[in-house]
Amino acid sequence: MILPFLFIAPTKKMGRGVFTSEHIAKGTVIEIAPVIVMNATDRNYVDQTLLHDYIFEWGDDALQCCMALGYVPIYNHAYNSNCEYEMDYENNTIQIVTVNAIKAGDELFINYNGSHNDKTPVWFDAK
Repeated sequence: MILPFLFIAPTKKMGRGVFTSEHIAKGTVIEIAPVIVMNATDRNYVDQTLLHDYIFEWGDDALQCCMALGYVPIYNHAYNSNCEYEMDYENNTIQIVTVNAIKAGDELFINYNGSHNDKTPVWFDAK
């Protein structure tokens, strides 16, 4: 499920991103996406490809990874993001939820660390 007013468009600095054409209230589930779960062996192969930048650690022990479908791989990172992702290990889905109100025309961001305000440097900023 992806809300119909979300769309992918070019960004000024980050390639493509997810945007909204309508106002979105805080706490709105804007997307629920299925995931493809991969084991540790598969992750070793994926880590050697461009897809490494688009996977999520998966499972309570984070020994697996997953590739989310839908728009999830296109959300850009921000340390103070306006959305957060939630993983449902039982149903193999990731949902995106707004953490504050978002205006029409704004880009939607997730924090790749998991929590919308986690300031821990991510792999591409830690270099």
